[in-house]
Amino acid sequence: MESPPPSPLRAWRWIPTLYFAQGIPYVVVMTLSVIMYKNLKVSNTDIALYTSWLYLPWVIKPLWSPLVDLFRTKRWWIVSLQFTVGAALALVALTVPGPDFFRYTLAVFWLMAFSSATHDIAADGFYLLALPPHQQAAFVGVRSTFYRLAMIAGQGGLVYLAGTLQDATGDVARAWAWVFVVLAVFFVLAGLYHLAVLPRPAGDVTVKRAPSLAADYLEVFAAFFRKKEILVILTYLLVYRLAEAQLLKLVTPFLLDARAVGGLGLTTQQVGIVYGTIGIIALTLGGLVGGYVISRFGLKRLLWPMIITMHVPNAVFIFLATALPEQLPLIGAAIAVEQFGYGFGFTAYMVYMMMVAGNGEHKTAHYALCTGFMALGMMLPGMAAGWIQDQLGYANFFIWVCVATIPSFIATACLKVDPAFGKKA
Repeated sequence: MESPPPSPLRAWRWIPTLYFAQGIPYVVVMTLSVIMYKNLKVSNTDIALYTSWLYLPWVIKPLWSPLVDLFRTKRWWIVSLQFTVGAALALVALTVPGPDFFRYTLAVFWLMAFSSATHDIAADGFYLLALPPHQQAAFVGVRSTFYRLAMIAGQGGLVYLAGTLQDATGDVARAWAWVFVVLAVFFVLAGLYHLAVLPRPAGDVTVKRAPSLAADYLEVFAAFFRKKEILVILTYLLVYRLAEAQLLKLVTPFLLDARAVGGLGLTTQQVGIVYGTIGIIALTLGGLVGGYVISRFGLKRLLWPMIITMHVPNAVFIFLATALPEQLPLIGAAIAVEQFGYGFGFTAYMVYMMMVAGNGEHKTAHYALCTGFMALGMMLPGMAAGWIQDQLGYANFFIWVCVATIPSFIATACLKVDPAFGKKA
C-alpha cells in the first residue's frame, strides 16, 4: 500500500534511527574490532594488517551499487541487511570465546563489513526516494548527527561497557561476547522497527532491466558518465575537500605535538575535550544549520556563502600555530569556529551530490558513485599531507592548506545548479 505524502514529522520517525543503525556496524568493524583484539592479546602486526583490509568494502562499494537498484526495493535491502548484521554480531558473540577466535571473528567481520557497506548504499538511495528535495536538504544535518552519535556510542559507550564487564567477570572474551549480544539484540529490534515504520515511496521499485544483466550493470555506470557537465561534476567532487582532507590528517598531531616542534602540547584528555567534544558539537550544529538554511533558500543561493564559511575558518590554525596560545578555552573556541564552518559548508557538498544522483532512474547507484569520488578526493590529498607538513612545519602547512582551497572555489564557479533544488516549494 502506498504511503501518504511525506511530512517532516513522519521523516523524524525513521531518519534518526536509520542513520544511527548505519553508523554502528562501521564503528564495530573499524574501531571495536581493534580494541577487542588488543584486549585478547593479538599482536599489533596482525591487528593492523587484517583490520585495515576490513575498510575495503566501503572503498569499492560503488562496484556493486547497481545491483541494489536492479534487484528488489531499497526498503527490502535495508531491513534484510539489518537482520544480516544482527546475525553477524551474534556470530561474533559465539566465536569470541572459542580457541580459534581470531580467524572466525575476522571472517564474520568481513561479512558484516560487506553487509554494512551495502546497507549504506540502500539507505542513502532510500533517503533520496522517500523525501522531496527540500526535505533531503533539511535532514542532511539530522542524518549526520545521528551517524556521529553512533560513533560516540560505539567508541565510548560500548568500549566502557566492555571494560566494566571485564572488571566484573575477569573474563575478557566473555565480556566482549556480551557486548556483541547487546549489539545483536539491538539490530534485530532495529530491523523490526524499520520494517514497521519505513515509508513505501512510489519510486522505490526495481529499476527496469534489460535482457542482459551485464548490459544493465554497465548501463548504470554509462548513464552516470553521460551526465551533462560530467567533467565539472567530477572535478568538484574531487577538489571541494582538497584543503580539508589535508587539514584533518594533521589537526590531532598539531594539538598533541610539543611546543618545541610547533605544536600546542595538549594532553590526550585535553584533545578529547577541545576536538573530540567541543569540535564534534560545533560540527554537528554546523550541519544542522546548513541543512535548515538550504531547505529555506535553496542550494544555488547558498553555494557561495557555504564554501566561504567552510574554507575561511581554516585560517584559525594559522593563528594557533603562530601564537601558540596556552588558554584551553581560546583553543577550544578556535576549533569550534573551524568545525562549525566545516559542518555548515560540507552540507552544500552533500546536497549537491543528491542533486547529481537525483537526475535519472539510477539514484542509488549514482549517489554511491558520488560518494566513491568523495572518498577518493579525501584519500589522495590526505596521503601526502604528512610529508608536506614535515617539509613546511605547522605554521606554513596551515598557510598551504588555505592556498589549497583555491581549486574548490574555481570548481564551484563552474557549477550549474538548479535554482529550486533543495528549497521548500
